[in-house]
Amino acid sequence: MAPSHALRWCKRALNWVPVLFINLVVGWSYYAYVVELCVYTIPNNAERISYLVVFHVFLTMFIWSYWTAIGSKPAGPSKAFSLPSAEKELYEREEQAETQQEILKRVARNLPVYTRTAGGAIRYCDHCQLIKPDRCHHCSTCEMCVLKMDHHCPWVNNCVGFSNYKYFILFLAYASLYCVVICATVIKYFIKFWTKQLPDTHAKFHILFLFFVAALFFISILSLLSYHLWLVGKNRTTIEAFRAPVFTNGPDKSGFSLGFRRNVAEVFGSEAKYWIFPVFSSLGDGHSFVTRSVHIDPEQANSILQQNGKSQSPADGEAHPVRTADDSKEKTDGGQTVSVTMESEP
Repeated sequence: MAPSHALRWCKRALNWVPVLFINLVVGWSYYAYVVELCVYTIPNNAERISYLVVFHVFLTMFIWSYWTAIGSKPAGPSKAFSLPSAEKELYEREEQAETQQEILKRVARNLPVYTRTAGGAIRYCDHCQLIKPDRCHHCSTCEMCVLKMDHHCPWVNNCVGFSNYKYFILFLAYASLYCVVICATVIKYFIKFWTKQLPDTHAKFHILFLFFVAALFFISILSLLSYHLWLVGKNRTTIEAFRAPVFTNGPDKSGFSLGFRRNVAEVFGSEAKYWIFPVFSSLGDGHSFVTRSVHIDPEQANSILQQNGKSQSPADGEAHPVRTADDSKEKTDGGQTVSVTMESEP
């Protein structure tokens, strides 16, 4: 047990190496920009002050969003998706996969679960011992099931999913802008040092290297940011982009797409004033999602989640109802079924 515990501790410590690397680079860039460029190289006070103000604004937003993405705990499924004790005992005693599936189907009948495995079976996590909500996956690094899991990112040493996907995108966006600000303001003095219009002082190395590093980071971050913005527009996760979610009527990569505007609102929220800040404003509860072709019963699904001890939302700690599209709603006389028909993807 002792060696195993030591190995696990070492692994967790090593997981922080990429985060340490990023912070060391940012710390050096701060010194190179503020001290070597603004204090020792720029002669004009007005130019120096304006550079420092813009630099610190984008640095603050970058650090804020980055550490929010690191510190936000991945959201896991509520207790409503765990098997009741009687069914759990039957499931564990049963050896035939077909009978186990029958047990899972009985439990899943009262849950807002509409995706299946590639073979059409109920998605069940043997590690966490629960039925997986739609778009939920098990992260072996975090050792838990994560709601609307996108991927596990080593640069934030955290799982990116429903609770922090907005923070992750803002981190990429502000990191890109941070690099743009550095390149745009440093290039004039980069050229002067390169063409020997300025004397070879100790600031030369820092300024030349600062420009190269910022340009390289900008290119790499921009490509990743562009990809995730494309995913947001399609309402897909990285996992779904590589492996289409399977519904009862078959796989569909665009099964959760509601049109560009509503797809963006899924991640950033319905109020644009919160979009640029790393505060939680994503829609929904992470457990259930509107689809383009599935008939759902929002009242029953929400009551099941609440009475079984639904977890709190990262946004405000309150249970959110299962959302339905308002494009086309048809209720039966008993008010039990809602037919959802979404517009085609633009």
